[in-house]
Amino acid sequence: GQPVGIAADVMKIGMSEICSLSERHVNRLLNPTLSGLPAFLVGDAGMNSGMMVAQYTAAAMVSENKVLSHPASVDSISVSADQEDHVSMGPIAIRHLKEINRNAIGVLSIEMLSASQALDFLKPLKPGRGVQSAYDVIRDRIDFMEEDRPLHPDIRAVSELISSGTILKAVEDEMGEMTI
Repeated sequence: GQPVGIAADVMKIGMSEICSLSERHVNRLLNPTLSGLPAFLVGDAGMNSGMMVAQYTAAAMVSENKVLSHPASVDSISVSADQEDHVSMGPIAIRHLKEINRNAIGVLSIEMLSASQALDFLKPLKPGRGVQSAYDVIRDRIDFMEEDRPLHPDIRAVSELISSGTILKAVEDEMGEMTI
């Protein structure tokens, strides 16, 4: 009913905003003026594009999420011979929320890959324990990018680590349970 549609619409907007912030984090990491790190988080940026194309992907998913965030609940139409004057359009809102969540995993994967790459450039400095745990899980599956390579396998691998809860479990094992 109406509460489901409205709740899904609110969650869509929230998830879209999280993705937007995540992509902006990637932008800051890839911009040497803002981060102090090598351009696009790769050596020889003139010959290698590093994480640049991955940022394009994140930006595209963020843009798609903005379109999908349009509140379905505002599109109510009277139905059933006007016996039902307000239909929540909840199923549409839920379907869009599922797509936004899929995109969110991709955007967050790109941010985590970028952050891992950035941490490698900052050695011998070490991050905090929780970040180190997440980094270790990612680096167990994905090597440092010294030169360009297809990134979709890396993004997919981090997406699986997020979806399976593997990264969260590693961080919680180190830091304790995270609560909302």
